[in-house]
Amino acid sequence: MSADSTAVTPKGVEAAGSGQASAGRHLGLALVVIAAAQLMVVLDATITNIALPAIQTDLGVSDAGLAWIVNSYALAFGGLLLLGGKAGDLFGRRKVFQVGIAVFTLASLLGGLAPNEALLIAARVLQGVGAALAAPSALALITTTFPAGKSRNTAMGVYAAMGGVGATVGLLLGGTLTDLLDWRWVFFVNIPIGLAVLAGTRTLVEARRHPGRLDVPGAVTGTGGLIALVYGITRGGEHGWSNGLTLVSFVGAVVLLATFLFLQARTDDPMLPLRLFGDRNRWGSYATMLFIGSGMFATFYFLTLYMQLILGYSPVKTGFAYLPFSFGMATAAGVSSKLVTHFAPRVIAGPGLLVAALGMFWFATLEPDSSYAGHLMPAMFVTALGLGMSFVPMTLGAVSGVSYQDTGVASALLNTAQQIGGALGLAVLSTLSTSAADDKLPEAAGSLYQGLATKDFALVTRASEALTHGYTMAFAAAAGMFLGGLAITALAVNAAKQHTEGSAPVHMG
Repeated sequence: MSADSTAVTPKGVEAAGSGQASAGRHLGLALVVIAAAQLMVVLDATITNIALPAIQTDLGVSDAGLAWIVNSYALAFGGLLLLGGKAGDLFGRRKVFQVGIAVFTLASLLGGLAPNEALLIAARVLQGVGAALAAPSALALITTTFPAGKSRNTAMGVYAAMGGVGATVGLLLGGTLTDLLDWRWVFFVNIPIGLAVLAGTRTLVEARRHPGRLDVPGAVTGTGGLIALVYGITRGGEHGWSNGLTLVSFVGAVVLLATFLFLQARTDDPMLPLRLFGDRNRWGSYATMLFIGSGMFATFYFLTLYMQLILGYSPVKTGFAYLPFSFGMATAAGVSSKLVTHFAPRVIAGPGLLVAALGMFWFATLEPDSSYAGHLMPAMFVTALGLGMSFVPMTLGAVSGVSYQDTGVASALLNTAQQIGGALGLAVLSTLSTSAADDKLPEAAGSLYQGLATKDFALVTRASEALTHGYTMAFAAAAGMFLGGLAITALAVNAAKQHTEGSAPVHMG
């Protein structure tokens, strides 16, 4: 926002608005480009999950190394998002978006060619760097490319849908490519998508850059603090919350993030303008997205384990089993993008989170012999409908009314909340699930593998019951996380319905 707080329309948006007749035909392609980029970034958080056993066998990866093939991406992505958002604000969002997609595509090539565990993990880190540059700029580019109102709400709806659809598409693609081709194709598949996105970036509107310089002390302390936080959460889930390195990571995160906030309050051009938290709707949207991410990513993890270990689904069958989730998410996001012009955000997101919580409670009633058609599929669809109704209002709430020069950072904060929430939720719920399962049968997961190997079907039955009990405890806790998001939405988010084109000025700069 300018010093006198006057609303100023950036040149890129002005051009887009004044030349709608000529630019209109490009909006569809621009939306495809942004949606494809977001899909690629999000699906890479899950596409490797189903391929992990094949990777472990082929490269001889240790169990600890296997976990880091997944976690290294989340670590780099979550830790560098704020830096990526600020870089877009300073150096041009389209340019930073292009750099991010190029880095991500190159990293995917390196990951597919990786001959050993170390180089594969390094490629995953590089993918996270590219994603952290591209993701916040993708959301910010929606505000510069699409006029306020129906077209922007539709674009936001598609973008938000990719957040949930991407995760399930990742599971579907991961299973299909691993079964039919080779695990390396879970990385190679990004190359044609990345090249197509890069070719289509010319349809995106580059707005004027915000004059300023990169806040180096803020970048170091903020990025370092987020990486330490994500690492501590991830390690706590694997090695216990009292583990020495886990505690050191959390202490380091607290010190670095406290220093970061201290510096941000005292610098003229901060990496994270604290004024972003002055709007209750904005911080309410961030907090709600933290809870949504906590429950959603853990849900994919435990459902995948349930379908493969308990029901005996193959990787490709597991991927296809998630189709109702993708369909429900896309349907609800499309509907909610239209509803935001008629109803206040919390009127849409609140019931959505309640529906999502009900879906999770439905999952919490799973048994080792539950059917797909009668239990899994409807619970999956209900949960997806609820989440799809919540994503669009929260995404709009995070960037609506943000001053032009802060759009990239505001977008990055939304992504950061979802990533941190996902890491925290998975770590906490994994601990809860394992503890609950082991209470019924010590070393339940190991007992299942032992029973299958020795054809001890009585042991397999006991282990399946114990593991299912652990999963259902995690689902019930995830429902509680969605209800926590509902409480924040009801108390903090009080914005009115979104304006349509021409009905009100767009306060962006």
